[in-house]
Amino acid sequence: MSTLIQPIALLAIILTGYLFKRAGKFKNRDYRIMQVALFNLVLPCAIIYSFATNPHDSSMLWISVFGFVVAFIPPVLIFLTTRHTPVQDRAFTMLNGSGFNIGCFCFPVVQAFLGTAAIVPAAMFDIGNCVMVAAGTNVMTQTLLHIQPGKTLDEQYQGHAPVLPYTKPKDRDARRLACHALLRNVAKGFFGSIPFDTYLVMIVLMLANVKIPAVVATFVEPLANANSFVAMLMVGMLMDLPAGRDDVMKLLKIIGLRLPFGLLFAVCAWFVLPFGANVREAVVMCCLAPIAVFSTLFTDEVLGNAKLAGFSLSVSAIIGLVMMTGAHFLLAAIA
Repeated sequence: MSTLIQPIALLAIILTGYLFKRAGKFKNRDYRIMQVALFNLVLPCAIIYSFATNPHDSSMLWISVFGFVVAFIPPVLIFLTTRHTPVQDRAFTMLNGSGFNIGCFCFPVVQAFLGTAAIVPAAMFDIGNCVMVAAGTNVMTQTLLHIQPGKTLDEQYQGHAPVLPYTKPKDRDARRLACHALLRNVAKGFFGSIPFDTYLVMIVLMLANVKIPAVVATFVEPLANANSFVAMLMVGMLMDLPAGRDDVMKLLKIIGLRLPFGLLFAVCAWFVLPFGANVREAVVMCCLAPIAVFSTLFTDEVLGNAKLAGFSLSVSAIIGLVMMTGAHFLLAAIA
């Protein structure tokens, strides 16, 4: 029972943020303050602290490759199978139907179940996962659906077509300018993400066998410890109950997509990865993790409303906690 206390505490923080907002303690847009602090300060410090306090073997980069693959496949399949769906629904599904909440949710859960050492494979998984959730999925969604960055979808289009109207440039100079604009958008999406940049720096240091000084770990520890609290409180602040049947159906669709993907990837992690049982179990739990907090950020930027994304994250967190608990006891019984 003691192993469940910390994950349940995370859900309690989400509920607290929501109740505070309902009571008027937080305004509707106050979550943006937490958003800036989380993505630009708290989460990068949590990443640095993980690398500074736990040994990361370069052979575990295979887990990073696995994390990238399982975060890359769902948005591609969603795009291919929703060709007759309105662009607003496609964007929401692509942004929220893939990616995993590792740093903010999975770290404390795997630590509670498997101990501090389990954070290492979870962090290595998150390196690959972060390529997609911190930038890749958003860039892919905007590019494939022809959504211009910097404007919400409603500001660009009010129809029900599966993609925004787009005319391919015919002039050579126009094509070159369009290509440069696309490359700038991709580069900005990746390298403009501080957590992604932090992971890149940590990988370089790991491959170069450079040990992060203990003083750095001590310095970032207070912010790293605030990671889960800030993330879950932010989710509670932006969460709202579904506005109607349409929102409920979107939520059910997201959950219906994530569950089979998560279970399939978890089975692959257990039977395919060439590591010990504890490492594979940590990766299994990562595959069952809820929607990434980044999804709420990008849903807000693309659709101008992250409330349903926040509620979807909360629901997936409850389901994820149940599944991760079940997976832990099941694998403990068969390992």
